[in-house]
Amino acid sequence: MMRHQEQIDAVVHRGIQKILGRGLSDPRIRGLVSVVRVSVSPDSSEARVWCSVLPAKHAGASLHGLNAAAGWIGRRLADEVRMRRVPRLKFLLDESIKKEARVLGAIQEAVRREDQSSSPDSEEATS
Repeated sequence: MMRHQEQIDAVVHRGIQKILGRGLSDPRIRGLVSVVRVSVSPDSSEARVWCSVLPAKHAGASLHGLNAAAGWIGRRLADEVRMRRVPRLKFLLDESIKKEARVLGAIQEAVRREDQSSSPDSEEATS
């Protein structure tokens, strides 16, 4: 059963990403919009679509535009995929990429500091 749900999520994910890749005419949707994850309810009545928007300053307006266009995107999705019931779409902002970037930045900074403190120049300065 779980495998079937994952397949449905993947089909909807690919379909929405394909539609967004063609572009939308809503001027609020700006920047690079990527579908990060899709979760379709067990009865296929609703799908939560987590998106990432770059640059981040366009995220709020783009998300508003996506939710306003959700019905249109859903109709295009019905043409794109073969499903008995195409779910209502709800677009949400995914913050995980931003969090990952902060964590990776902190790790890189720590590695850089470690390299500087263990470099031969710093040992000579202390001698």
